[in-house]
Amino acid sequence: MTHFEIPALNEPAMAAARVRHDQLTKPRGSLGRLEDVGVQLAGITGKCPPPIPLRKAVLVFAGDHGVAAHGVSIAPSDVTRQMVFNFVSGGAAINVIARRAGARVTVVDAGVMTELPALRHLVRGKVGPGTADISKGPAMTLAQAQSAVALGALCVETEMECGLDLLACGEMGIGNTTPATALVSVLTGCPPRGITGPGTGISGEALTRKITLIEAALAVNKPDPADGLALLAKVGGYEIAAMTGAMLRAATLRVPVMVDGFIATAAAMVAVVINPAVKGYLIAGHRSAEPAHDLALGWLGLKPLLDLGMRLGEGTGAVLAMALVESSAAVLQDMATFAEAGVKVD
Repeated sequence: MTHFEIPALNEPAMAAARVRHDQLTKPRGSLGRLEDVGVQLAGITGKCPPPIPLRKAVLVFAGDHGVAAHGVSIAPSDVTRQMVFNFVSGGAAINVIARRAGARVTVVDAGVMTELPALRHLVRGKVGPGTADISKGPAMTLAQAQSAVALGALCVETEMECGLDLLACGEMGIGNTTPATALVSVLTGCPPRGITGPGTGISGEALTRKITLIEAALAVNKPDPADGLALLAKVGGYEIAAMTGAMLRAATLRVPVMVDGFIATAAAMVAVVINPAVKGYLIAGHRSAEPAHDLALGWLGLKPLLDLGMRLGEGTGAVLAMALVESSAAVLQDMATFAEAGVKVD
């Protein structure tokens, strides 16, 4: 699936939510961003008050990157495979945080370099065994980009069969801040030298090499910022493309999407290029410590709910913020109005 019909937000429901907020037992606007999210949920669901999103899921897409062979990460590419096993066994940070949030975790092999066995909670959707080296040519073919986007969409459809009110997209892929930075550079017009961050913690010569590789990738591929699918094919990643597809498909189904950190935000930017209507369904979970995340969020016009200095990925920041989204709906649904509480304000 590469064509996504996304419904517009329901304006009457949003207007009703704003009116209801002004009737609740609190000073107008005193719940700040929580009120904004509640209004957005009303627009997404078409209901005021919106239902509390209790059925939550996080899709963790995994993929490897050819450019990682140049040492753009402190970890070797095999760590992607090792972390997939950690995810499915429940031992990673996202598993711990998701358990506390009451969110189920599904791991998706979108493009891990090695073959993975059949495991519970693992979707084997490998589009290819890692992308090609973007510093020398396209990451993948256009057909592969389409397949990765379709994979993400299919995973959302599967989650819908289990019940889904709120989706987070996470990722795992050694070296993936490199293609994510390339995507953000193309879409914002900011040169790589000013926005490339440390990723897993590189510095000095390794960071300089990372910048040079991104510059080379943009020079050799000449990606068009107006063509989202081709952009993914030229300088993206399988897991990034799958996240893009998942976000787009969720929006078609009126499911709000929690956007995680820098890499997930890069995927969200591409989703907006493919269909700008997806933006109304995106909620920024947190502000990553990766330097270019502010730039990416600004391009999207999103304000993050949390700022905890995190830069892990996996969907961790997005899932942490799910409790705030639940509360935003609960306030509209359960809080008393001035009339109901018998409170009179002159």
